[in-house]
Amino acid sequence: MQHRDLRQVPDLFVETLQSFGALLRSEVALVKAELKENANRAGVGLTMFAVAAVFALTATHVLAAALVAWIAAAGFSAGLAALVVGLAMLSIAACLVIAGKSRVTGKALFPTRSMRNLKRDVESMKEAAHVRS
Repeated sequence: MQHRDLRQVPDLFVETLQSFGALLRSEVALVKAELKENANRAGVGLTMFAVAAVFALTATHVLAAALVAWIAAAGFSAGLAALVVGLAMLSIAACLVIAGKSRVTGKALFPTRSMRNLKRDVESMKEAAHVRS
């Protein structure tokens, strides 16, 4: 049977605490980096929403002008052309809203990699505690 030197226990405890502290600091840094990356992604999504709003506003004006031109002309040519342009711009706005929405969901902003690493670290610490027991 192997005898252990109990004088090393405080040193091992301090070393374990230092390692745990370093691991925690690195995990916090990883979470911060991932949140920053996700915030940038959300910023791009919000920019897409803003651009979509500009396109939708312009499309509304064009559609209103198309309706006025259509009623005034009653020959459909000028009004129909404006109507087609307005619908095309509205389609672009809809595509931007859909693309922007996918970047601003709660799931897209959650720090999944950091949480996965944190769970793996906790499991490693549990394994290490069982091996030393």
